[in-house]
Amino acid sequence: MKIKTIIDLLEAEVLCGEDMLEEHVYSACGSDMMSDVLAYVKEQAVLLTGLINLQVVRTAVMMDMKCIVFVRGKNPPEEVIELAKECGIVVLRSPERMYVACGKLYENGLRGGGVDEE
Repeated sequence: MKIKTIIDLLEAEVLCGEDMLEEHVYSACGSDMMSDVLAYVKEQAVLLTGLINLQVVRTAVMMDMKCIVFVRGKNPPEEVIELAKECGIVVLRSPERMYVACGKLYENGLRGGGVDEE
């Protein structure tokens, strides 16, 4: 799925990374606990979260993610967006709740690829 498709599905706004919207992503995860993302997630390209601090970007970098979607209309501080720009990560903001956002992406073919799906 292209990142621009995620934007359409989640009615998302692009906060940074406009030049990477044609990138393909093949999996996603949703969590507000970055320790769970680090412990249980592998090969994820998109992170959906309501957490809006620098740790989200650092976690995405460690996990080689291409895109962060802040759900529930959360507005991350400018320092979060700046770090994501430096790291080459697309940042989106969606008004959808996490459960609905994850469901829409799953319904349209974006899967998890987590540990229990091996």
